[in-house]
Amino acid sequence: MIVLCRVMQVSTSAYYAWKNQPERTEKTQQKKRLEDKTRELFEMSKHSYGTRRLSDALNKAGYQAGRDKVRRLMKQLGLEVHYPKRFKVTTDSDHHETISPNTLNRQFEVGSPNTVWTTDITYIWTLEGWLYLAVVIDLFSRQVVGWAITDHIRASLCVSAL
Repeated sequence: MIVLCRVMQVSTSAYYAWKNQPERTEKTQQKKRLEDKTRELFEMSKHSYGTRRLSDALNKAGYQAGRDKVRRLMKQLGLEVHYPKRFKVTTDSDHHETISPNTLNRQFEVGSPNTVWTTDITYIWTLEGWLYLAVVIDLFSRQVVGWAITDHIRASLCVSAL
């Protein structure tokens, strides 16, 4: 064997490392592709897909994977579902703060542009989850002055719409 390695200009340690490596069969390659796709779909779901939804997504992608197989894969790959926290109601209607005056008094007819702007926030369901759209409209021209869309509903959403 030493003579063959010298003729081929390969070290004996490289030959034995090549010889002793595990065989790459179609089954191991298929398992590797399934693991990669599982990890990819799980990351795309923002760690929210459990075994049911992940196995459905894998089946739609052309992989055969039942819930038990996906459960084993998730455990093997260390994929854990992060459940969203419960929605905390932050509106306090029973407060003693002063209420802002209603300056428009539902009179939406304005005489000049950029005198009165109005805003609204709406929820939009997408395949990726809820998105929040904030829009600022000039009441005179009914034109959109600014808008912003994000996956959270914080004060920065309204500020970025301006």
